[in-house]
Amino acid sequence: MSASKHETILGNAGIVLADRVIARGWVAIADGRIAEFGEGDAPGRAEDAAGDLVMPGLIELHTDHLEAHYVPRPKVFWDPIAAVVSYDGQLATSGITTVLDSLRVWREDGAEDVDGRAGILAKAITSAREENLLRADHFLHLRCEIPMPSVVEEAKELIDRPDIRLMSLMDHTPGQRQFRDEVKLRDYYRGKGGGMTDAELDVLFERRFAYQKTYAATNMREIVALAHQYAIPLASHDDTTEENVLDAVRDRIAVAEFPTTMEAARGLHQAGIGILMGAPNVVRGGSHSGNIAAVDLAREGLLDILSSDYIPSSLLMAALQLPRHVPAIDLASAVRTVTKTPAEAVGLSDRGEIAIGKRADLIRVHVARDIPVVRSVWREGQRVA
Repeated sequence: MSASKHETILGNAGIVLADRVIARGWVAIADGRIAEFGEGDAPGRAEDAAGDLVMPGLIELHTDHLEAHYVPRPKVFWDPIAAVVSYDGQLATSGITTVLDSLRVWREDGAEDVDGRAGILAKAITSAREENLLRADHFLHLRCEIPMPSVVEEAKELIDRPDIRLMSLMDHTPGQRQFRDEVKLRDYYRGKGGGMTDAELDVLFERRFAYQKTYAATNMREIVALAHQYAIPLASHDDTTEENVLDAVRDRIAVAEFPTTMEAARGLHQAGIGILMGAPNVVRGGSHSGNIAAVDLAREGLLDILSSDYIPSSLLMAALQLPRHVPAIDLASAVRTVTKTPAEAVGLSDRGEIAIGKRADLIRVHVARDIPVVRSVWREGQRVA
């Protein structure tokens, strides 16, 4: 190989491939793609990675963290494009080069400030992309709260966007799925900015019970049909029981987000449905909702994909910590949960691994005190951080 053929060569690095790690190697980039890689000294002049890890850029399927930038305090709305740019910068410096921005597709009277604003944020993402303001590659994940009266109408307003890569079917009615323990849900709302009183929560919960009874079955059928019509992969959310698993199979679910019980996870795995769990769950050692620990699923071979959910930096931390928690998982396997596997789950077969011809979405990672630090980020061969 002639070094002159390549735009960038990274050398003296631990190269994390999809199936193994090259302890000391190099990778070459040309025309925004992986051109070659190998062991030992790089051929010709190379950027010295000083022994750091070089791995594929991370692929994030479910993060609603954009909403925290758009509404940083209750009733405080930031400029939506500025919010997208700020959020995007945080993603990139966390090692995320492809993200599905999770937008809430529903409205609810008296609920959170970001409800019903998916259209505003989707438009801001488009504007930021068209003006070349973004470091990561952005797609959309429509989070559909099935019992909400307007969810089908709002999904239809967005459905013909070409950047939608995932739709999730959610039902946060008190007493089921993520919040089978209603006390946990009350604690969740009390802890949010400003909090809610028990009297206010009583009213909210009664309204949600009524919505679930009136709208959920019909909305579920319509949202599933809409996703299938537009060939958009579907995700279930917080599967808990055998009945939930049967529903996921019926609806041709591609990814099961955050199953709450071992029973559900085993059923989903047996059905060939990819299981996604929260990276914060791995880092913290358990679920903030008191449900099954992601590491316990990993030990059973039931963990396919990690998602940063509400804290972008957790994605890389969790992947690098997995081998310590589960010795049967090596570094290459752990990194697949945040790169190759999520990419394939939503049809992005051009990225997610260091392989010849794949997109040169790469990150250089230094690890100190068990904390990963992203030194450099490349998207399609261009340094963006």
